[in-house]
Amino acid sequence: MMKSILATLLFLVLPGWLSAQDAKTPAPTTQEEIPTTSQPITSRVYLVNVPLTVTDKKNRLVIMMTKDDFNLFEDGKPQPIQYFSRETDLALRIGLLIDTSNSIRDRLHFEQQAATDFLSDTIRRGKDQAFVVGFDAESKVVQDYTDNVEKLASAIHSLQAGGVTSLYDAIFYSCKEKLLFFPPPEPYLRRMIIVVSDGEDNRSEHTREEALAMAQRAEVTIFAISTNRSGAEHMGDKTLKRLSEETGGRAFFPFEANDLAEDFRAIGRDLRTQFLLSYTSTNTARDGTFRNITISPVNKTLHVRAKSGYFAPSQ
Repeated sequence: MMKSILATLLFLVLPGWLSAQDAKTPAPTTQEEIPTTSQPITSRVYLVNVPLTVTDKKNRLVIMMTKDDFNLFEDGKPQPIQYFSRETDLALRIGLLIDTSNSIRDRLHFEQQAATDFLSDTIRRGKDQAFVVGFDAESKVVQDYTDNVEKLASAIHSLQAGGVTSLYDAIFYSCKEKLLFFPPPEPYLRRMIIVVSDGEDNRSEHTREEALAMAQRAEVTIFAISTNRSGAEHMGDKTLKRLSEETGGRAFFPFEANDLAEDFRAIGRDLRTQFLLSYTSTNTARDGTFRNITISPVNKTLHVRAKSGYFAPSQ
């Protein structure tokens, strides 16, 4: 009788116990049995990067800001700011474009020395790089990208004045050949051009607007130092001002050649107090069109210098 009861209990319990054991040790599965219909879905997110500088009503640099201190618009539509930080350590890519036409012959020495001092104070070995272009009738790269200040200085002092001016071509080709990176570099690089010129152009194949558009495509900030010493604003000054303002830079109009050094130092201060704002546009169309950017500080006494827009990706 006892054996019969034990046999019955084992019959009832054993299937469950075997099922538990089976669950702990799953059967081998062949490759054919694994579903292969689902594929990973990826999408490229285009981040719009906007370097900016903030000044107060006395034109003093402001260095304490947060993303909540700004309202951002693209083509008039509000955009959420995703990232905002003060960026003093981003790597620099600098193009130094020096006008060597006859009109600046008497001031070339001052320009060369001021530019050399600027690069010596700014370039960090192993992090930043610069190139030097001299332009008159044609543009010539006299020193390609390097972080060697001695090589840059030697190239700057090798420039000699003579000829007419092709400013727009110099900007166009410098941006296209030296500063236009696709896809955009990661981490973000601050790309800038410093133009030392009177702003006049009488030889270029490209127009001012073509030069500006290429700078915007390359995400280049233009700083300009005018060599006009007439004391009156002329068309060249207006050109330098437009190129600078549209790309988020600044134009300087020193009255004396000796003031060049202070203007270069002011550019250096701008670089060390810049912020970087980044966002993903709510306009997802990849149509290659130009999108206008407006950055409005909440504090209306402040002024923001930033690029006026960017070209959307086309693919």
